[in-house]
Amino acid sequence: MTQLEYKKPILRRARRVVVKIGSQILSSSEGIEEGRFKGLVRDLAALHERKKDIVVVSSGAVAAGMTKLGVKQRPKTIPQKQALAAVGQIKLMALYERQFARFDKSVAQVLLTHEDLANRQRYINAKHTFQMLLESSIIPIVNENDTVAVEEMKFGDNDHLSALVATLLEADLLVILSDVQGVYDKDPRVHTGARLIPLITEAKGLRQVIGGDSQSTFGTGGIATKLDAAETAAAGGIPTIIASGLQAGVLEHVFDDKEQIGTLILPEDNRLASRKHWIAFNLKPMGEIVVDQGARDAVALKGKSLLPSGLKDVRGSFGVGECVRCLDQEGREFARGLVNYSAPELNQIKGLHTSKIEKVLGYKAYDEIIHRDDLVLL
Repeated sequence: MTQLEYKKPILRRARRVVVKIGSQILSSSEGIEEGRFKGLVRDLAALHERKKDIVVVSSGAVAAGMTKLGVKQRPKTIPQKQALAAVGQIKLMALYERQFARFDKSVAQVLLTHEDLANRQRYINAKHTFQMLLESSIIPIVNENDTVAVEEMKFGDNDHLSALVATLLEADLLVILSDVQGVYDKDPRVHTGARLIPLITEAKGLRQVIGGDSQSTFGTGGIATKLDAAETAAAGGIPTIIASGLQAGVLEHVFDDKEQIGTLILPEDNRLASRKHWIAFNLKPMGEIVVDQGARDAVALKGKSLLPSGLKDVRGSFGVGECVRCLDQEGREFARGLVNYSAPELNQIKGLHTSKIEKVLGYKAYDEIIHRDDLVLL
């Protein structure tokens, strides 16, 4: 099947849409590209008029701060970035508010850190806030909260953030506007014969198949981060379209069911349940556990929980309920999950039968070190 054959039914079902706009689309060394900015807002307002829930994940705060203060190179340190974001976010939101007001549309600012979506209660609270805004016909403008984020809390780029927001909201479509036409088999800036790939039916492992970080002066992400975002969205059952935000009227073309544009990446057939998707993509692993082949096969092939008898090694310092990477004895990650015991406790019971846990620890909270319900195969 062609891109158009898949695209038509996706667009028919697409009521809730997340649109990610990169800083390289909104900004240049001369400042915010207001002509392009106005065009994107006009197209977003037109989609909203078609009774679609629109959520915008917008970069550009740091870039806006750079141009406002005359800074030419992207800052290297977190405090520098935070200061520029604090200056630029005001300017960016003022532009969104002014431009959407031309179409009688209201906007809201939503700033997130990784910790907001890694904490289950805050994750649910964020979902309720978004739902209330959308029910009130307000367009949320989302950005990473650069003014308070520290390195271990950062999303790293707004491509990843857009995929997490899309899965949080159970969106019908994620649109990532890049500075290239879509996904190519090679970097088009380096290889003149690079070929655009209009349709990708298998999202898993895209970054390994199609490499290359195409970094810009103002952006933090490249095509690799967009592929990671598409894979995250696909695991949640959400299709992604990557297209060029530099093209005039790009959103009109994206939502034209008779036109092929950019790259369409299809979702997985068996989407992860919301909680398992949260474990796999929202949480940052705090350590690793290594298991033998029998334990790996029991988990991966038979749908079993992970027991202490198959545990060979424990790496890192983590507590009860934290996320860990599950590795085979060759060091390959095959799953992630929430542990029922801390790292020191696991070191005491590794290799033991469950009947011996209480004798060693003095108590037994669970038979399993990771229950199947808290385990996600990768």
